[in-house]
Amino acid sequence: MKTLAIALIALLLLPCRADAYLEFTINVAGQSTAFKWKTTPVRWFATDRGVPGVSASEFQAAVARAFATWESVPTASIAFQFVGFTGAEPFDDDNMPVLGFQNEPDLDRVLGATGFVVDTVTGEIVESDVFFNSAFPWSTSPSGDPARFDLQSVATHEIGHFIGLAHSALGETEVRPEGGRRVLATGAVMFPISFGRGVTLDRELQPDDIAGVSDLYPDGSFRKDTGVARGRVVKNGVGVLGAHIVAFNPKTGSLIGGFSLNRDGEFQIAGLTPGPHVIRVEPLDDGDIESFFGGRDPIDLNFQVTFYERLFVAPPGGVGERFTVTVRPK
Repeated sequence: MKTLAIALIALLLLPCRADAYLEFTINVAGQSTAFKWKTTPVRWFATDRGVPGVSASEFQAAVARAFATWESVPTASIAFQFVGFTGAEPFDDDNMPVLGFQNEPDLDRVLGATGFVVDTVTGEIVESDVFFNSAFPWSTSPSGDPARFDLQSVATHEIGHFIGLAHSALGETEVRPEGGRRVLATGAVMFPISFGRGVTLDRELQPDDIAGVSDLYPDGSFRKDTGVARGRVVKNGVGVLGAHIVAFNPKTGSLIGGFSLNRDGEFQIAGLTPGPHVIRVEPLDDGDIESFFGGRDPIDLNFQVTFYERLFVAPPGGVGERFTVTVRPK
């Protein structure tokens, strides 16, 4: 049975944060199964219409570069193939993965969004479409245009959704006096808030993005060359749902994150370089929780930022010693 599983996973301009590399999942035979493409290369189409400042051919070339960024990850096995231009629209139920511009002025904070059609028996992505909101000005300039949003950067983010990744909470924002939030820094292309006009930083993947795509589509050596952190976050002896857990590698400087995703406070972070990591646990208390936990039970935000008292050592090709981080109420 096939069903529209995700209608709108958007890249926003201002207001919310999200999770480190979460994967979209569906319950199959009582087990949580990640959405993913089962056959590669994944074929895609571009709409045959441009917008002011970006022709159809320029749009296709920028999106192709964004696809190539994900395909070039050496520890992942995903691949893509451009099929051609089409008059079809994103989100048409036509079994065609289509990427293109659509004018959605009512979505005044949404630069782009991705939708899925998923086989509810297997979790296979059957179709995924992406729209870019032509209510905003766009650019494909190699160095960016300070008056326009960088198409390749936004496309790189949306293609992360296209392959099955949710948002990342690896980023810092500050509240604007006039409302909303301004991005100060991010540790992942999949952070849900745009840097803004003219910024091209999200053309390049960061360690959290690379771990996410490699975990979904591992190549032959990824599992044996990396380690997994597994544990619990508890408060007053009870599991914490929705805590953000970050593994920091002091040798490489990389940040890879995860979330406690059940009432027991359990989490798992894969794709860690073997060796010691600093573990930090924090609440998602400065953004819109629905960006990553829409429809879930209430997320616990009432605890202090906490560091695990020991270094966690990720083993090569396996799961490290399970550990528990105890947090205190604010």
